Amino acid sequence: MCEMNAKLDQVETMKTNEKKLSLPPIVSSAEWQAAHEQLLVNEKAATRARDALAAERRRLPMVQIDKEYVFEGPNGKARLADLFEGRRQLIIYHFMFAPDVEGWPKAGCPGCSFFVDQIGHLSHLHARDTSFALVSRAPLASILTYKRRMDWTVPWFSSAGNDFNIDFGVTTDEGETFGLSVFLRDDDRVFRTYFTDGRGVEALGSTWTFLDLTPLGRQEDWEDSPEGLPQSPPYQWWRRHDEYEHDRHKA
Repeated sequence: MCEMNAKLDQVETMKTNEKKLSLPPIVSSAEWQAAHEQLLVNEKAATRARDALAAERRRLPMVQIDKEYVFEGPNGKARLADLFEGRRQLIIYHFMFAPDVEGWPKAGCPGCSFFVDQIGHLSHLHARDTSFALVSRAPLASILTYKRRMDWTVPWFSSAGNDFNIDFGVTTDEGETFGLSVFLRDDDRVFRTYFTDGRGVEALGSTWTFLDLTPLGRQEDWEDSPEGLPQSPPYQWWRRHDEYEHDRHKA
């Protein structure tokens, strides 16, 4: 009887919540079209503003990384330069997997996990000379176990044996946080070019959003980029993810 009453109370609560839902007004097709066109003006302005911000990022100064960081990866020890996998650019997501983070020691941060679930196929980034990797303070064994559980293929490295997280401001006396750093490689020299955290991360996930953070950008000829950067026409370089020549031998 108590269980039945609890279910009835739950149904009544759901009905009450439904009554409180404030829906948009119902209008004619012509009124909807007019409202939509007005919104489209604002959306196009926001797109142009995002393009202008990306152009500004491509002109940011950069700082050389002189410290030698050694990470633990599935194939053994790796330097920061090794994480580029031979490419010109590298995006690192500072994934919260450390003591005092929810899920420790068996699972990584739920918010960071949500983020990684949304990352697109990395072959498209590779086609623009850009690698992507995760870095966490957790031991490599814990990382690999959780990676298998989540069925992820993104490269993931442990910084447990170095000061990488501390030096890049994601491990502090206040605790662990997340963020995303962008790096550029020029021969043997590595530079940090960009960093974002908080809500700057939540809209990311597609290839376009990641490339817009990099110093080379999308490398398409419509972009406002500094003279001398590689560029090609849009559409023409796009492939199905299993058709890129540079990644085919890894399949």
